[in-house]
Amino acid sequence: MAVLALDTSAAVAVSLVSDDGTRLASRTSDERRRHAESLAPLIEEVLAEAGIEPSGLTAVVAGTGPAPFTGLRVGLVTARTLALTIGVPVLGVPSLDALAVQAVSDLGLRPGTEILATSDARRKEVYWARYRVISHEGPHGVPVVECLAGPDVDRAGFVAQAQLAAPDSADGQLPVVVGEGAMLYPEFLPVADDAPLVPDATVLARLALVRRAAGEEQPSEPLYLRRPDVHEPARVSTGSTTGVGSTTGSGSTSGPAGGAA
Repeated sequence: MAVLALDTSAAVAVSLVSDDGTRLASRTSDERRRHAESLAPLIEEVLAEAGIEPSGLTAVVAGTGPAPFTGLRVGLVTARTLALTIGVPVLGVPSLDALAVQAVSDLGLRPGTEILATSDARRKEVYWARYRVISHEGPHGVPVVECLAGPDVDRAGFVAQAQLAAPDSADGQLPVVVGEGAMLYPEFLPVADDAPLVPDATVLARLALVRRAAGEEQPSEPLYLRRPDVHEPARVSTGSTTGVGSTTGSGSTSGPAGGAA
């Protein structure tokens, strides 16, 4: 039995892990504008490599962002559709959580160290969240972090001003900056050497397994954080010629707000 994890918050990442967190197969694609075309073949490849049928899955894990609307939606819709088809739950994990946990392992961060995880929000902005390391190795060998602030979206300079201006950690050290959002604005957000840049779907799956074992809720609602670039034009309806019945309606869409496509 296995768990399939998908993340389309940045690159397209797919991983298949056993119920104890062992990685069975994984694939990634850096096709940032072709998430839909890339995702299905990668899923087929990891299942074939591990010799597992979809019916052998016990859950589907989806990275919930934050991320731009179109790419994130592809992963979540795929995860929900597959899970519904085979009758298993969808477990949602914020993609920046996985990035922060991955940074603990990759960089050997000590308890108490703070992490500023970032991703590209386009429009000259970054998505960000700030974490503190609780333990280098928790259940199933997965590092434990707690979220101190975020997730949110803002211009890199404002994020740096708010999150890197003065050390808040116990040892007076600035947060360790990770993620490709910061890579785009090194003058504001200096990325640590060898820091992870995009979420690893294997880490995403392991986080979901740990949280499922702890009985935590794992909603799969997407973290868009802002409205889309494209809105439906406002519609104007004209009433009687006396002017009494003339109204102007807003055409802005309601429901979950999305980011840039």
